[in-house]
Amino acid sequence: MDDSSRGGNRGSSRHRSDRSSRTDRGTGKEPGGGTEAQAKDVCLRLLTDRARSRAELAAKLEQKGFTAEVAERTLDRLTEVGLIDDADFAQQWARSRHLYSGRGKRAIALELRRKGIDADDAEAALDQIDSDDERERAVEMVRKKLRTQPPLSTEGDRRERALERDKVVRRLVGMLARRGYAQGMAFDVVRQELATLGAETEDLPAD
Repeated sequence: MDDSSRGGNRGSSRHRSDRSSRTDRGTGKEPGGGTEAQAKDVCLRLLTDRARSRAELAAKLEQKGFTAEVAERTLDRLTEVGLIDDADFAQQWARSRHLYSGRGKRAIALELRRKGIDADDAEAALDQIDSDDERERAVEMVRKKLRTQPPLSTEGDRRERALERDKVVRRLVGMLARRGYAQGMAFDVVRQELATLGAETEDLPAD
């Protein structure tokens, strides 16, 4: 093969490379990653399942191999059209987790932080849950739990009754604590509900 042929092939290769580069720039494709259109499809599928924070979507795109540049442009665009809204997401998440999962404000605050919600949006979302709402939800959970266990003894040896009651108290307070309720509120709710069942509660600690 003569030099002119080799030169022609090199020229043709450069032409194809230049054309490929232009195509990549036109579609938003980055070296080693996917296109913005592909990133958008990934996000839309995830958002169809449930609302998600921007940080959650960014983590998913990174996991799937999209470059930071493609992910950033894609997420910016979805934010502009209102498909990503961390403030609204935080409101929905806090309301749902409190009403349907019985989570207290402490637990919800931790969940929002893990999902990348900033402090201002998280605070605004948690403000919709006041102390009365929390207490009402705690009471509901304690009553439900008490219905599923044998009733406390109200007769017999007082020491044995106290040991049985204390065991129930620890279980119920622990349940509320794991769901993000303050210890003082948890003890108070449990004490009140046990008193309505006839249990002796005068000697229980204040918190």
